[in-house]
Order: sequence, then structure tokens, then C-alpha cells
Amino acid sequence: MNALAAAWRTALDAELPHAVALRHELHASPYVSGEEEPTAKRVVDAIGLHAEPIAGTGRLLRLGPPGPAVGLRAELDALPLAELTGAPFASPNGAMHACGHDVHLAALVAVVRAARRVELPVGLVALLQPREEVGPTGAADVVDSGRLLDHHVRALIAAHVQPLVAAGCVTADAGPVNASVDEVDIVMTGRGGHGAYPHLAADPVPPLCRAVLALPEAARSATSPLHPVVVTVPQIEGSNAPNILPDTARASGTVRAMREQDRVRVHERLARTVAGIAEAAGCTGEYRVRRGEPALVNDATLAAASREWLTSFGVPTASFASCGSDDFATYGAQVPILMHFVGTGEGPGGPMLHDARYLPGDEVVGQVASALLAGYLAGASLAG
Repeated sequence: MNALAAAWRTALDAELPHAVALRHELHASPYVSGEEEPTAKRVVDAIGLHAEPIAGTGRLLRLGPPGPAVGLRAELDALPLAELTGAPFASPNGAMHACGHDVHLAALVAVVRAARRVELPVGLVALLQPREEVGPTGAADVVDSGRLLDHHVRALIAAHVQPLVAAGCVTADAGPVNASVDEVDIVMTGRGGHGAYPHLAADPVPPLCRAVLALPEAARSATSPLHPVVVTVPQIEGSNAPNILPDTARASGTVRAMREQDRVRVHERLARTVAGIAEAAGCTGEYRVRRGEPALVNDATLAAASREWLTSFGVPTASFASCGSDDFATYGAQVPILMHFVGTGEGPGGPMLHDARYLPGDEVVGQVASALLAGYLAGASLAG
């Protein structure tokens, strides 16, 4: 396996100039979720292999021997965001690869093209996944299609740029590294009226505000302080005029947890909290949940093996986890998964993911490619 790794890395180095040029091209012409067909076509053309459609605008490609395989995933979609980087290859069309998907795609292309020059021990399945940024996400459709199982994928690997990780470092941590995320609505119903006569109404706005402020504390009291949970409620809606008390007021937000059991307990506690505050105010309260992605839990065996390969490549490793979310977590119900985070080093004071100013350097293409290669080699030991 060491000889394979050395030969593959040499071939990969030769592919990086092509991959960087492709990154610029993809970045300058992004397409948002559900409209990624041109991106998928361009990436497939760059790889030069037959591809099958999956999850609508996605693609699946395979090379190497039949039988067990390791999958490498990259995302196709951009965000509906006007770019402010000032780069010569900046997007002019009101969409932007502000989450690094252009880098991920270019790195995957480099790894797959280089793989054609070596003898693979197990199959390599390249997954170009659509709709990572919006729900229903592409990952759920890929899982439901059963095509990963049809291709005998034994492990699925991804890598994502991360500005909170030191530049040049790559993570390969076991266990939960991203949180589950669910969207929630708090609907408070009372009795509307005139702002001058609140005693003749049951204004739902004050209890809604009390509920919004109470939910984070309720979540903290439902779980261990060693288990991260984040409740964010940034949307509130009441009446459309300053002197009207509405019949109904609504707030919306997200609930994130790193462990499934905490996810369940928190929702139960928040529902009781909303109902209790509503009853005390003479209103009724509903707590509605739209379940999203589960927590992203990296397979321990994959993580340990990939970290060893990264070290052998001379790539510095780091640790990182956050309450961000990624639909890559969905694949964990079907196959062992491993998400690497590749540091771009902007830190808390710099542009973050989904920022119109966020632009990883071209050198990150090679770093993401190294992470994907390390993941394949780790997965091959499981698949073989």
C-alpha cells in the first residue's frame, strides 16, 4: 500500500495545475442547488469517465476493480450570494461557491484522474452530490437510491474546507464532528385586539418572546454541559402594525445537538417549555419540528487509519468539531463515513463559510486532494 500511495501522490502532483484551472472555471460559473447540471457535466468531462445520473443533477462514476469500493464525495451546488472577493475568477451571476465546493470538486477530479495511472486495490466511486445547501438534500436521495450498496461501497470519504482550522492542517477525528440540525417553529395563539386595550385581548407576543428567551436555558438544563447543544431563534413575527395585537405570533429557528439522545431530550423539553409559558399567559403554544440532518459521526477505524496516512504524507493534523451541519452525515446510516476538515486559517476574525468574501487559496485544492487520498487508503483496508 505504501508503493501505491507514493505512485498516486506523484500522479496527483502532476494533476494539480489542471485541477486549479478547473477550480477557477467552476468558481466563475456557479449554479445553486437543484440547478447544478452544467457543473456536473463539466466535472464529468474533466474526469473523462462514464457517469450515471443520481439524485437528479448528481453523478456517480466508478473506476478500478469490481467488487468492494471506497467512495469519495464532493458537492456540486453554490449559494445564492453575490460575491465580494474581487478575485479575477469571481462569479458574476449572483451565485457563489462561498462554502468551498469548487475546491472540493477540483480536488476530487485531481484524485480520480491520478487514480487512472495506478492499480487500485479496490474500486473507487466518485460521488458528485447535488443540493447539499438546501433541503430536501441530495444525500438522502443518494441513500434512498441504493446505488452505493449496488457498487459495494464499504466506506465513504469527504473533505471540507474550514476557516477555523489552522491553514495547511487536516483533521481526521473519530466520533461526532458536526451537529444534527432541525428547524423549529414556535406558534403562540391568543386573542387579538387593540394595543390600547390589552386587558380585553390575550396578546401572544409577550409569551412568545419569553419562550424565545427561555428555550436556550431549557435546552442547557436538559443535557449534560459536556454535550454541545445550540438553540438559535432569529426569526420572530407578530402583527403588521404597531397598534394591533395579533391572534397569533410565530418564531422560527434551529436546534443542534451532537448526540441523538440529546436531540430527542431537547425537543421534548422545549415543547413542554413552550406549552407552559403559553398556558401561564392564557394562550396556547405549539412547538413544531422539521427534522434535518443527523449528527455527523466519523467512523473510528477510518479516522485512525486516515490520520496515519496524513502523517506519512507530511500533512500536519489537527482536531476540530463544531455545531455546524452537513448532509454528509446522512450516509452514516448506510456506510461508515469520514469527514476531514481542511484548514484555511482565516480564524474567528476573518471571512467564514457562506461569507461573500470567503475565498480559499488555490493551494487548498492539493490539501483537500491529499485528505481524500488518505481517506481512500484508509477505506481500502476496510473494503479489501
